[in-house]
Amino acid sequence: MRFLRGILLPALLLVIGSTSAKKDEPGVNVTKFDDQVANVFYFDDSEVVLLTEPAHGKIWRSENAGQGWEYVKDIPLNQVLVVLKNPFDNNVAVALGAEFTHWITHDKGKTWREFKTDGIIARGSSPIGFHTTDSKKLIYSGGDNCREYPCLGKSWYTEDGFATEPKLLRDDRKMCIWAKSTERFQADNDKLDNRVLCIVKGKYSRLGQDFRMVISDNFFKDEEEPVMAAGRTVSGLANMAAVKNYIVAAAKAQGTDELALYVTDDSNTWHRAEFGDHKIEEDAYTILESTNYSIQVDVMTSRFSNMGVLFTSNSNGTYFTKNIEHTNRDDRGYVDFEKISNIQGIVLVNVVDNWKEVETAWTAKKIKSRISFDDGRTFESLKVGDKHLHLHSVTDLSNSGRVFSSPAPGLVMGVGNTGEYLKDYQEGDLYVSDDAGLTWKLVLQEAHKYEFGDQGSVLVAVYDEGETDEIQYSLKHGQPDTWETIKLDFKFRAYELTTIPDSTSLQFILVALRRSEGSIEHVVISLDFSELHEGKCKKGDFINWNARVDDDEKPICIMGQEQLFRRRKKDADCFVDEEFKDPVPQFKTCECTEKDYECDFNFVPEWNGEEKKCVPAGALSAPEGECKNPEDKYQGSSGWRLIPGNNCEGGVKKDKPVERHCRDTITPPASGKITQKITTFRGKQFREYYYLEHSMGTDETVVMLTSEREAHITHDHGKNWEKAIDDVVAIYPHQYFNDVVYFITPSEKVYYSTDRGREGSIHQFDAPTAPNTQMLQIMGFHPHEKSWLIWIGAEDCRPGSDGCHSTASVSTKNGKEWKFLLGFVKKCQFIWREAGRQVNEKLVFCEQYANEEPGQPLQLISSEDWFEHKETKFSDVVEFATMSEFIIVASKTEDQKSLKVDASLDGKIFADAKFPPKFNVDHQQAYTVLDSSTHSIFLHVTVNPLRDQEYGTIIKSNSNGTSYVLSINEVNRNTAGYVDFEKMQGMEGVITVNIVANREAVDGGAKKQKKTMISHNDGADWALLTPPEKDVDNKKYSCTGGKCSLHLHGYTERSDPRETYSSPTAVGLMMGVGNVGEFLGLYEEGDTFLTSDGGITWNEIKKGTYTWEYGDQGSVIVIVRKGEDTDHVFYSLDNGKNWEMHKFSDSAMRIDAITTVPSDTSLNFLLWGSDGKKIVTVNLDFTGLFDKQCNLDENDPESGDYELWSPQHPLQESDCLFGHVAQYHRKREGATCYNGRKIDHLHNIKKNCTCIRRDFECDYNFERQIDGSCKRIEGLELPDPMQVCKDDPNLKEYWDITGYRKIPISTCVGGQEMEHTSQSHPCPGHEKEYEEKHGISGFGLFMAIVIPIAAAVGIGYYVWRNWDGKFGRIRLGDAPRLNSDSPWISWPVAVISGLVAVVAAIPLLVGSLWRSISSRIGGGYGGRTYTSRSSFARGRGDYAVVDPDEGELLGEDSDEEV
Repeated sequence: MRFLRGILLPALLLVIGSTSAKKDEPGVNVTKFDDQVANVFYFDDSEVVLLTEPAHGKIWRSENAGQGWEYVKDIPLNQVLVVLKNPFDNNVAVALGAEFTHWITHDKGKTWREFKTDGIIARGSSPIGFHTTDSKKLIYSGGDNCREYPCLGKSWYTEDGFATEPKLLRDDRKMCIWAKSTERFQADNDKLDNRVLCIVKGKYSRLGQDFRMVISDNFFKDEEEPVMAAGRTVSGLANMAAVKNYIVAAAKAQGTDELALYVTDDSNTWHRAEFGDHKIEEDAYTILESTNYSIQVDVMTSRFSNMGVLFTSNSNGTYFTKNIEHTNRDDRGYVDFEKISNIQGIVLVNVVDNWKEVETAWTAKKIKSRISFDDGRTFESLKVGDKHLHLHSVTDLSNSGRVFSSPAPGLVMGVGNTGEYLKDYQEGDLYVSDDAGLTWKLVLQEAHKYEFGDQGSVLVAVYDEGETDEIQYSLKHGQPDTWETIKLDFKFRAYELTTIPDSTSLQFILVALRRSEGSIEHVVISLDFSELHEGKCKKGDFINWNARVDDDEKPICIMGQEQLFRRRKKDADCFVDEEFKDPVPQFKTCECTEKDYECDFNFVPEWNGEEKKCVPAGALSAPEGECKNPEDKYQGSSGWRLIPGNNCEGGVKKDKPVERHCRDTITPPASGKITQKITTFRGKQFREYYYLEHSMGTDETVVMLTSEREAHITHDHGKNWEKAIDDVVAIYPHQYFNDVVYFITPSEKVYYSTDRGREGSIHQFDAPTAPNTQMLQIMGFHPHEKSWLIWIGAEDCRPGSDGCHSTASVSTKNGKEWKFLLGFVKKCQFIWREAGRQVNEKLVFCEQYANEEPGQPLQLISSEDWFEHKETKFSDVVEFATMSEFIIVASKTEDQKSLKVDASLDGKIFADAKFPPKFNVDHQQAYTVLDSSTHSIFLHVTVNPLRDQEYGTIIKSNSNGTSYVLSINEVNRNTAGYVDFEKMQGMEGVITVNIVANREAVDGGAKKQKKTMISHNDGADWALLTPPEKDVDNKKYSCTGGKCSLHLHGYTERSDPRETYSSPTAVGLMMGVGNVGEFLGLYEEGDTFLTSDGGITWNEIKKGTYTWEYGDQGSVIVIVRKGEDTDHVFYSLDNGKNWEMHKFSDSAMRIDAITTVPSDTSLNFLLWGSDGKKIVTVNLDFTGLFDKQCNLDENDPESGDYELWSPQHPLQESDCLFGHVAQYHRKREGATCYNGRKIDHLHNIKKNCTCIRRDFECDYNFERQIDGSCKRIEGLELPDPMQVCKDDPNLKEYWDITGYRKIPISTCVGGQEMEHTSQSHPCPGHEKEYEEKHGISGFGLFMAIVIPIAAAVGIGYYVWRNWDGKFGRIRLGDAPRLNSDSPWISWPVAVISGLVAVVAAIPLLVGSLWRSISSRIGGGYGGRTYTSRSSFARGRGDYAVVDPDEGELLGEDSDEEV
């Protein structure tokens, strides 16, 4: 997002020199400089000017408007990067150095005082924040850490102008500003003098969607997070800026580039800005120069053709009204928009006339200029006589400062042309208006730079199309034939023409370049017009000029007043000569009209054509003491209010109170009913469906494809469906942006929508080839660049052709243009990820057959320039997988009999994976990457690959994915490569697995007997599930003692793998189907169980097998019978303690799945099934059961409808888990309310605990003993303990190996620090620091603690949403198609998008199984690399899919080559 782009101008090159003045003309003085100059600026209301020679960091100062210059000696050469002027104090400026030394002046640059900071200046935010009322209060931002994305840095503050060392403000900020960052914001409120607003990282995550705003009045000794929307705080803050009376903040939700704007006029109360049908996207809107009573925003409507829509807000910035469409923008965010200086209501814009052609055909823009005299309500053409005039504006800057106007009343200049459209700048001429743009005149041929002086008495212009030796000026308001010439004795090329910002001076500065004896000289030319006139203007030389008049020359009222200026007559022979005295308008009060009113608080605008109404936004509030009876009436708001600051009197009285009914003040009671809507479709089955969740809005969009190739769409969660497109073979939602979806056809034609398929938003493009039918992923998506696509198509694949092969192409314009990458590929993928190390955004990995022959080994090839240059990473690769932090590659060993694993954090350097000793598996054939959400990789290594006998060992890596320790043996796997492994979503470190309890018998061919195990400390310790004491009928179970535990059917047995145990927003809840006994029984004989405390205690809730779904973040649980016809569901509103039945149909139907939005925040559910020969969806709406939203106060979290809950380890008495006590928000039992907007369930880390044994696991080359200790494996050498120093050059010391390593997500402090019970040593080069730390006085320095909170909590929702926790897991690689007759194919494909750190970690695979079964299935359209929780396990006859990328099986499972 670029704030104030419309009024921020880039620094121009300023070049300079010297000559003598003529006495009969304005004074001319020329100063020569050694190098080009830049950053020329005046200290306001003075003739003091500063400029910089960037080549040497040399600063020059002039006290006489550029006639003489002195070098600033207080600042050494080659030190300064930039000089920033304090916009609120004319005496103050800051010179920022390249590193840690900077300078400040409090006397207009005459003297400078050095100050030092701990960090170099910030890259992503303004390095200096100035305070409006106290120039000695400054915020310095620097020390940005950009090794990880996004950049975070530190901010310091001073209250004495850096006279003393600045103090640390925040060390985790994206940006910080003073509340008083503009002169008008709360100017009279002294309580805000110390208030600072910062955007900082999330409490326990540095991912962008968790960024939050914090506010403090005491420099963050205390802080609070403001409530911004629907009674909740807002995460995902991306940027903020102060604009006149307002502070505007932008928030971005995960899974979309749409932004929500929040506006405040006091920093306490925030409102979300509403833009009607338009949405605001990241880097796609510009906050423009605004008025004192509204905000102007230009919203991009076409990203590739750079066009927008101009909006103006009401007085509190909450509702925006469209002013004009198709405004011209550039790709930097600049907008052709300028408000005429000092005059209310006059706006100049440029619009694109041929906008349709520009959007669709990439034709050149035809630009026209428009002007408004009524604050943007209406626009008209600029006129030169009867001709239309078009002017170059902000996107085509040729000078510094404002483009058209200055404080000189009513005088406007511009370069342009008459005719139909705007031509090139070099074809333009100079035009002038002296009536604020109402009429224009051509005054000079050719393009010129121009400037205003002496309140418009002097206009200066310089030829701007090449070299010249003339300077033009006019003393008659620039009228034609009044321009005179200053002739110089050398030719020069002008680069900047400037004067004092308020345009009251008679002196100007021209920066230029001249040629002298074959060389180039840089000169600054000073122009002095003060000698041209003897006298100063008298009273008779001035007129009162009305700033705005209508067609009948009558004054126009803006904000209830006419605006008049005293200005010099155009033919007066005098100067105003009131230097530094800005023109002040006079005002005359007008009668009130409808235009002087806006909608009152709690009312919203509603339009009927041109007629505007203000209607209630919800239930109204009656005055205190009124409405004791619902049938009473009271005097309430009309819905209108006079715009604050409007000075009109009399006339229309739209804000007069009106009589209202008291019944309108009462929120309608809940109906108490659940509603349903059944819809039937043609076809045998649903092939796939996806939720396009709108995290910023209320619609609940689902796209769906039937077996008849018909794509349907609903925006209200299945209540109303409409057919979108025919002949669709696959639907590809964008993996990272929920609003975007692609519909693939059998041909090159692709349909797409960037607005969730809403009406009018479906467009099309042609892909470079038809989609491949080789079971390869067709489309790949970039995590950050929404419009970057990879297409895997097919060439020479027509019947009879024997050269059919795949090709990869890339588009950076959403399919509008394509570039060929490689042929004969199996997979291509963007590698950039938001989490982890930074890599080039263009980095792509492709698997390509060697020598472009399909029978040859696969090579892993990388490129950062679309394969103009490429590098072979591996020559015989099986598969690669991208995780949240890691890139994992499985390749064949040299003997071709086994596989090996390599891991990388940056895509460039790969390291071999070291498996645990004694873990020797002959002919390793398959790995399943399970999870990498906790700074380590869980990897399942297949031990027994025989069909129906598959099992293996789960091993866990260190933080760089290279060294593994054993977690648990004999973990069950199926033939397709899926593993019974699942992490609980939304909580740290809770994992369930199913193990093969009779391993030896299975190796001999026996049937598997499985048991369920659970870990509460991220896989370090495992135990059987504790069974409930009694079943749902209050009967005891038949088993006893050690042969009695609870077992749950896992991932490998689910007919619908989307049925995960848990939800990321229903904290502590898990459900499963299983049995109590010695071993896991048959699925069909199972019952349904639930836990509400994270797996510690379980209850049987229903006899039989049910499928389930969590709604409203767990406040509603719905279950439906699995595997038999039914006409009802059961639901619970109290975490499964009590269940009610709801009948949804008069006849029974077969239900295959139940779903809701991926965030589980909706009160709507969808049943998917069949009713005879038709397929059906059933919408269930539970909204009617609730009439109020739950109240949550983060500052007093247990005062409302919530309580704080802390999970714990079942074998510990304390609440410490992973070294800390975590507190989660959970709805209080008995609270009859709905959760609504998504809650950040993790409230706080209450404390860090002392370390105990459970915070550690066995180190590499050590193994766990029966007593829980870790013992070195005999015969194996210990790793080099000094290696940690080599890995981290900043590390000061290392410790001898103890056999223990801390679990990566543990934050424990002190206690049994089992990895530090040995001798410590200094790292090479840090001996001195080591001695200081461990000397007599170094008593506590070693206690510097870094607290890495688990990704599964801190970024839980983000991870889960991108990894499809509920709607199936995505496999990487090839996979068999199982049970093709089932509407829900049992092998879904799921990608671990590398942004993700899997919270719900269900096994994901990357397999190479396709060759073993392809002969049975035939070809089909490929899979996809995305994971929305709505990912659907697809099976579509010839159009089967395989999804390579989300958690993955890396390996072979055939006998062909082993």
